[in-house]
Amino acid sequence: MDPSAVVTPPYVAGPFALAPFRALMMAPRLVGDPSSARAFARPYGAVPERLDRWRVRGQLSRDDTPALYLHEYTAGGITVRGLVGVLDVSRRAAAPAERAIFPHEGIHPAQADELADRMTQMALNPAPILLVHRGRSETREILRDVRAEAPLREFTDRAGQQHRLWAVRDDERQALLAEQLAGTRALIADGHHRYSAYLRLQRRAPSTATGGGLAMLVDQDDTPLFLGAIHRLLVGSRYDDVRAAAEHVGLRFQELSPVAAVDALAPDTLVVTDSARWAALHVPVRPGRLAIEVLHEDLVPALARGPHRIGHHHSAEDVLAHAGPETGTAVLVPAPAVDHVLRIVAADRLLPQKATSFQPKPSTGVLIRSLRDV
Repeated sequence: MDPSAVVTPPYVAGPFALAPFRALMMAPRLVGDPSSARAFARPYGAVPERLDRWRVRGQLSRDDTPALYLHEYTAGGITVRGLVGVLDVSRRAAAPAERAIFPHEGIHPAQADELADRMTQMALNPAPILLVHRGRSETREILRDVRAEAPLREFTDRAGQQHRLWAVRDDERQALLAEQLAGTRALIADGHHRYSAYLRLQRRAPSTATGGGLAMLVDQDDTPLFLGAIHRLLVGSRYDDVRAAAEHVGLRFQELSPVAAVDALAPDTLVVTDSARWAALHVPVRPGRLAIEVLHEDLVPALARGPHRIGHHHSAEDVLAHAGPETGTAVLVPAPAVDHVLRIVAADRLLPQKATSFQPKPSTGVLIRSLRDV
């Protein structure tokens, strides 16, 4: 197989289940500190011993009783809450109706292999993958009762994120949550390659430890994640190349002033610029298709030159700073709606890689799962 190939990760079958675990938790002063990444650095086989030393020094703690955890974090004025546990990945879906977890982009097998190898050596899931779903009111009521109690931890980390954490240990409450969540169909918001690594670990050596992977489930109707765009830089493709390709595939290319072009950005309109010239690229999209799909499936293949690579930028300012007549052409992309993404994955389709940016993501170190502690 071509190591650069992108493939669809397998689908996990329901019922959806999050199991309790004994969390490892970094000391609040270390959460959000870039230097804390050294805990998970090479050599990966030394990570368990390294974390044991951190525990002795008071830099890491271990919860003695397995629990599900309700994690609330606030960043940039956005508050997100998610239920964290060990996602059951032991069953594969044989038919679409059985699917419980929905990826929305493909993965590179070699990268998933590398992550699986790394987790094996570290004997850890260092951080939860991020899942979103449309939750039930009954589930929200249970979690409201949890939040009425005193949090297990409450702190502001080094990156400025505010955190509150509750442990759900009560057997009856865990059983109610399991019943409520069994029919969940969740979208992977962040962590496609880690999700795929979980599946590879389970296939390699099925066990209690590898039958699941750490995940956070966010109710998009309760505390919605912000869904932003990821803009493109067509490196090596000129402005005139993009205009010619647009005309070739029947898209309207309208040259405008910079302000008018940016104002035209819409679900059916992209913005094209090399920093010297600007245009609105009108992309009539049929129902169930996004403008970014037209860009990748129709426009890019029709280019007469390049791109040598496609750069991905989370802000318009960043991609515009890299655009130029001799470097590449920037394409500003509209942000998709969550429901539109959900409809696409329900129709058994994937989006181009890095088509979405769910924000904010929690800082690493709040909740870690040891694969040896099961």
